[in-house]
Amino acid sequence: MPAPGRGPRAPPLTMPGRRGALREPAGCGSGLGAALALLLLLLPAGCPVGAQNDTEPIVLEGKCLVVCDSSPSADGAVTSSLGISVRSGSAKVAFSATRSTNHEPSEMSNRTMTIYFDQVLVNIGNHFDLASSIFVAPRKGIYSFSFHVVKVYNRQTIQVSLMQNGYPVISAFAGDQDVTREAASNGVLLLMEREDKVHLKLERGNLMGGWKYSTFSGFLVFPL
Repeated sequence: MPAPGRGPRAPPLTMPGRRGALREPAGCGSGLGAALALLLLLLPAGCPVGAQNDTEPIVLEGKCLVVCDSSPSADGAVTSSLGISVRSGSAKVAFSATRSTNHEPSEMSNRTMTIYFDQVLVNIGNHFDLASSIFVAPRKGIYSFSFHVVKVYNRQTIQVSLMQNGYPVISAFAGDQDVTREAASNGVLLLMEREDKVHLKLERGNLMGGWKYSTFSGFLVFPL
């Protein structure tokens, strides 16, 4: 006999092409069960829906619906067979580059004064280009960057800036004239759009004598 104030319980829902019945999640009304059944009918016929075998009922636990037959895109998003786009937590982006040798500023561009690196330690996703020493963001998100630029045997003050799309975001200075080696270091979190570019620029002074042991690193904290 139905409980007071409630109508008779709807019979289990069945789906063509699948054995078993669809049970409504505990505490849900028949309207939710019908909506879930409609969603399941839109899934490909070969998609697993949580049944243990062909004779057991198909059970939807809570309000969770697993979307199958999906394919990841280059930026880490996943588009399902229902046209639903979700973010994948498996898209990892990180790089770390270092300067393993010294060379004179004549090898740098007199126009851009980009600080170049010659060895990659980490380049997950291959979004840091060693030849140009520029990082290109593969997707929108929050990124972390840090740098440590060493000046050697140089009595001038140097200023190093982290450039985002050609504009300085942060800078660091090194100008102690009584030491043979000193570093300009800084770090920051940045909101970046897809294809935004980041590199290091020598804004002031020179790196005569080289910048061996300098480093430039960054990684995706989380996508947006």
